[in-house]
Amino acid sequence: MITKEQVLDALRGVIHPEINQNLVDLQMIKEVVADNNRVTCTLALPFKEVPIKDDLVRSVREAVTKLDTGVEVEVKLTEMSQKERAAFMKMADGGPKQAEILSDIRHVIAVMSGKGGVGKSSVAALLAVALRRQGRRVGVLDADITGPSIPRMFGLHKPPMVGPLGIIPAESKTGVKVISINLLLPNEDEAVIWRGPLISGAIKQFWGEVYWGDLDTLVIDLPPGTSDASLTVMQSIPLSGVVLVTSPQDLAGMVVRKAARMAQHLSVPILGLVENMSYVTCPDCGRRIEVFGPSKAESTAVQLGIPLLGNLPLDPNLAARCDAGQIEDYPATEFEPIAEQIMERVPAEKVKPVFAHQ
Repeated sequence: MITKEQVLDALRGVIHPEINQNLVDLQMIKEVVADNNRVTCTLALPFKEVPIKDDLVRSVREAVTKLDTGVEVEVKLTEMSQKERAAFMKMADGGPKQAEILSDIRHVIAVMSGKGGVGKSSVAALLAVALRRQGRRVGVLDADITGPSIPRMFGLHKPPMVGPLGIIPAESKTGVKVISINLLLPNEDEAVIWRGPLISGAIKQFWGEVYWGDLDTLVIDLPPGTSDASLTVMQSIPLSGVVLVTSPQDLAGMVVRKAARMAQHLSVPILGLVENMSYVTCPDCGRRIEVFGPSKAESTAVQLGIPLLGNLPLDPNLAARCDAGQIEDYPATEFEPIAEQIMERVPAEKVKPVFAHQ
């Protein structure tokens, strides 16, 4: 009778035709059940439909049949989770870098919007600040390569150092670690005129070649929309979840739904929706003024089946603090309950068990 170990040994001889590594090491074989004259193998694909799906199924079946021509072989197909897909993509790129292996990151939260101008980067920075005030070890990866703004908010201007383990992220006055393309440019006004592959490569370097050390939470500031940069993050980095940011306009709500569909299609958990610039508080009478019209956030959240985490005001003080590099001095009282809800919805397990002990 064929054993499970024999089947796995046989499948180690099946090489992925596009990656040149065997299916077992690529963690594409999820389960093997050997029962008398029947063997069932579960093959995990990064996406439901890949061009070589039939070739992979045939190769698996042939490898097992060579052990015993009389055995009945069934190959079941399943789709990888977002974290499994990220590990697969990393292996396809040649495996993790030393900095990634040695960094210990518990949670990775991406902040995403459909369109620009809704204050997505401000929300990402406020989330990092709020978590740092709770005593957590926090980092911010600025994945908005062509429109980076995170370093300016934290008052960071000097280029990061390079150590034996990789790039050392810059550190703010309260201890938030930051990496951004703006820290690597000759001056912060320099334009980054790159096509998609270069942008994707930079994001992968920020994740794999930056020595983050021990972090409780890494916040990733994504660029607006559903472009290559967002796709790279969702395919290559094991995310704990995504926070969506919108504003009261119908247009912003329509576009953020596109971002939500992208996250859902790639099996990334959506932690909730934040509506920014919902209102202005009159300094004289304290009345709330909806300068961009009535809030659409609740109906958008219901439509997407996700929680509304909160509504943030349009605050000139926040803008002034960001311009001055003093976002860590902003009180952010409205954001604290939002940060608490986000962390309550983050899965308990670590995002990076795959490479932690290799």
